[in-house]
Amino acid sequence: MNKKVMLLGSGELGKEVVIALQRLGQQVIAVDAYPGAPAMQVADAFEVINMLDGDALDAIVALHQPDIIVPEVESIRTERFYDYEAQGIQVVPSAKAAHYTMNRRAIRDLAAQELGLKTAPYRYATSLEGLQEGVAAVGMPCVVKPLMSSSGKGQSVIRTEADIEQAWNYALEGSRGDLAEIIVEAFIDFDYEITLLTLTQANGNTLFCPPIGHRQERGDYQESWQPAVMEPSLLEEARGMAAEVTAALGGHGIWGVEFFIRDARDGGAGTVYFSELSPRPHDTGMVTLAGTQNFSEFELHARAVLGLPVPAIVQLRPGASAVVLAPESLAAHAGSPPVITGLAEAAAEFNADFRVFGKPTVRPYRRMAVALAHGDMGDDVTGLVERAKAVAAHIRVEAAVRAEA
Repeated sequence: MNKKVMLLGSGELGKEVVIALQRLGQQVIAVDAYPGAPAMQVADAFEVINMLDGDALDAIVALHQPDIIVPEVESIRTERFYDYEAQGIQVVPSAKAAHYTMNRRAIRDLAAQELGLKTAPYRYATSLEGLQEGVAAVGMPCVVKPLMSSSGKGQSVIRTEADIEQAWNYALEGSRGDLAEIIVEAFIDFDYEITLLTLTQANGNTLFCPPIGHRQERGDYQESWQPAVMEPSLLEEARGMAAEVTAALGGHGIWGVEFFIRDARDGGAGTVYFSELSPRPHDTGMVTLAGTQNFSEFELHARAVLGLPVPAIVQLRPGASAVVLAPESLAAHAGSPPVITGLAEAAAEFNADFRVFGKPTVRPYRRMAVALAHGDMGDDVTGLVERAKAVAAHIRVEAAVRAEA
């Protein structure tokens, strides 16, 4: 087996996918909108294009003639995928899945209206007036997100009438691509949230990783841990919902399915709400790089993409991850190359590791590295989260600023 794989989106998650595919003997072309993206640094070849330019996308597909296309970001002309699939190119997980999940409207309507999964009440808006109407319909507090975005960009919480216009403007600023539309949804006062990594396979077997807990700020994850402690009945319900929505979309690969869990404390029965779905490795799943499973989420994705069977996903040990962000103080130096220091101190921590992503420039809050920690079966993940945060605290991000003459 020697496939040519085209990766559309070349960030830190894509970089790990490239490494996993190459370890299985495959050739990878990494594509993104800027040169020097992390996955380009390890790929066999790369292309720099605007993936929202359908003609440019068609041109590189025709040039490289890949066997498989693996989307890793949202801002792609995903409607082109149906044509590629008709040409005999495998789209991961499928053209339908990639097209539906690159836009929050399609996946939310599928989950809530077609499949009847429990979600937060929601509305869409294409104008400030539409957002005001949506807020009135779902109530405050509520969450506003662009229909196309990632890593929490453009996401905010409306608590008062005075927040609405700011939320609208912020959502447009954070929107990826050319879609000026948002979703406003009722705020779920959840007890905790999880990512359930779900593996769909060519042999028909769907497998689940142990649930991953995570904490967010500014709509982006800060720490994650595996396994997340939850009631078996609630986990089983989440698995059923994840299996249902992935089956409706079709195809093979790893999916990051997010859920809110509410009313599960103090002996409550608990309620599981479907939140979002990504048809690719999930950022919170970087905790699997700590050796928590027999295969990381990236290795699972690579095997599913190639049709290699995974008989079982086995938890080996608990682990945690914590992100390393460029500080807000670098705003004046956005676009400068990064300087990463403190690696020796981070490496000295016990049962810990880290990955530096190799992003070519800095900007405030840009994710530049991840710290990892692991323990033994039975260890409390709370302590592992603190250890991962301690590792992350050693790693410092600065800007390489040329001195004035």
